[in-house]
Amino acid sequence: MMDNPVFYIVDVFAEDKYTGNQLAVFRNTEHLSEEEMLKIAQEMHFSETTFILSEEPHNGGFDVRIFTPAREVPFAGHPTLGTAYIIQSRIIKKPIDEVILNLQIGQIPVTFSYSGGEANLLRMKQKAPVFGHILDKEIIADALNLKKKDLDDRFPVEEVSTGLSFIIVPLKTLTGVKWARINRDKFYKIIDKLESKAVLIFSPETYSPENNLNARVFADYYNVPEDPATGSANGCLAGYLVKNRYFGKDSVDINVEQGYEIERPSLLRLQAEKTPDGIDVFVGGRVVPIAQGNWL
Repeated sequence: MMDNPVFYIVDVFAEDKYTGNQLAVFRNTEHLSEEEMLKIAQEMHFSETTFILSEEPHNGGFDVRIFTPAREVPFAGHPTLGTAYIIQSRIIKKPIDEVILNLQIGQIPVTFSYSGGEANLLRMKQKAPVFGHILDKEIIADALNLKKKDLDDRFPVEEVSTGLSFIIVPLKTLTGVKWARINRDKFYKIIDKLESKAVLIFSPETYSPENNLNARVFADYYNVPEDPATGSANGCLAGYLVKNRYFGKDSVDINVEQGYEIERPSLLRLQAEKTPDGIDVFVGGRVVPIAQGNWL
């Protein structure tokens, strides 16, 4: 038992240090109570903090819990990739093809690609997307301080979940993405009766010409007013793009930029494909180590 757990800080979906979405990962934390984990997550005050319960796999995977500063969540994308990176690089300490994380929603596999012995691309297979309500565009636009004309009328505003549910909102232009703001009172009235408590907005216009889409994620319900990179939301986006044939086909292989508006530019690599059983979704990106220490 470790009285002072070791923790690591990493940037996920980052092309360099101090970009992407920061994450704290604690190891060998089976002795911590749920209350202690939540207090640590509040103190770290990242969008999520993860806890590797044991350094030995159980049932084929590593037991991991994910906490926001507000509550435990069953799944989140960048914590999954960042935690898998720490398991591979700091616990297993050798190149491997795959790590499986045992999360509340079930087992999530993460695969690795390497360059010079270092993992340079991690990719997770998410749960098959589940589609929920189609929402009124005018009401959603109003809650985002936008006009209905800012939304792309070719495609729906739709709830999607790959373990954590999001409202996916297609916009026409990058200007709309930049101007969007959550009207808290109006938005909370919308999500009161929905599974989705957060929203991803996106446009085909981007800051970097090599990228395919620009996205923003607002998750005030989870104490995250705006997230710089959100793997779970982008997994939902990938499923949405395939279901609605956004690019005119039953598959996507694209780069999505996020976090530019809050000066944490991130890059997520999305792959998804329609299959006889549904839609397979993969979300990938780089993980960059920043720091490590002991919790006192």
